[in-house]
Amino acid sequence: MTERTIRTRRVAFDHPKGSMRRHYVDGDLVMSHVVALLSATFPPGEDFFVRSVRHYRDRITDPDLAEQVRGFIGQEVVHGREHDRLNRALHDMGYPTRHFSAVVRRDLGLADRFLPPIVRLGFTAGLEHYTATLAEVLLTSPRAQALLGDTEVRSVLLWHALEESEHKAVAFDVFRHVGGSERTRIRTMRWISAGFLLLVVTGTLVSLATDRAAYRPGRLLRSIAGLRHSPFLAPEVVRRLRAYNKPGFHPDDLDNTELLERWREELFGTEGALTAKLK
Repeated sequence: MTERTIRTRRVAFDHPKGSMRRHYVDGDLVMSHVVALLSATFPPGEDFFVRSVRHYRDRITDPDLAEQVRGFIGQEVVHGREHDRLNRALHDMGYPTRHFSAVVRRDLGLADRFLPPIVRLGFTAGLEHYTATLAEVLLTSPRAQALLGDTEVRSVLLWHALEESEHKAVAFDVFRHVGGSERTRIRTMRWISAGFLLLVVTGTLVSLATDRAAYRPGRLLRSIAGLRHSPFLAPEVVRRLRAYNKPGFHPDDLDNTELLERWREELFGTEGALTAKLK
């Protein structure tokens, strides 16, 4: 386990009505719906992550890990709150974010009722690998950053990406610390991968069905064709996600120290782009 300081940044973002165009991800139809869908999953998802980790809080004997868990919980609580604000703005623009949040909250509630705590923690560790991988694509790819333009969505996602990368190993380390097995870790990740793919595909289709622009075949097909150039679907991203299934894997196998230092300064340094957002 690597020693790390995880700070809870109490930020607040504004989403005034009319501040975003309908297809806010560089005018792209499909990616705008994908990002809205993912944002809708975050508030119930972050709550689930917190519950899964907090369940084992009394069994954490390592003081460094206990401190990291406190930071993890603080960051996730703020993530859920700020994505809830963003989701309300997206809902007002016509995206079915309330529906998706309700569906995910229902399904995770069923997981709480019927799955053992160690399996729920395995789900959390695996999903944290997904979010951290996508976060680091955003933080390292100028092309990914350019898709978000200069809207408040860009600010929210860059901040979220930084913190996901900061705490990417916490749930994993808790899982190991409390005796989670490699078999359970890898098996839960395989379940997650199937479920995540199903959620993104079906959820995006449902979301697109609510958008008049999706009924223009030319625009829809151009947007779908453009996905093959997405930095989030590059072969390297797929390899990084699959690396989780290798025995002995740890999130810190990919060192992100320099990346974090650069983005902490860029976002929250003395002249940081988001320093004024801190409460």
